Amino acid sequence: QSQLVESGGGLVQPGGSLRLSCAASGFTLDDVPIGWFRRTPGKEREGVSCITSSGGNIMYADSVKSRFTISRDNAKNTVYLEMNSLNPEDTAVYHCAASINSLCTLVPNAYHRWGQGTQVTVSS
Repeated sequence: QSQLVESGGGLVQPGGSLRLSCAASGFTLDDVPIGWFRRTPGKEREGVSCITSSGGNIMYADSVKSRFTISRDNAKNTVYLEMNSLNPEDTAVYHCAASINSLCTLVPNAYHRWGQGTQVTVSS
């Protein structure tokens, strides 16, 4: 069964850091772009970042630019999201997903194979 599994979430104080992982099983990540998205209750799902299969094209939402870094290790079949200078507005469930084509985009409809998500809570 092909699936993505996120990990690395947790409770962190404002200004802190977390690294999220998105691991694939049942298929290889190295030929698809991967996106990170987040959702909070009452809000639309927000695209956070994406990376193409080669890592040559990366996008960030303006709200996380310069604070978050996406990377991938195709040998480990894993994509990472390093999150620094976290603030309470970053609190959300973070999901990764595989793109349905070769494009890196922050539009959720361009993705399938969604993981179950990992909770990130930023609070003092």
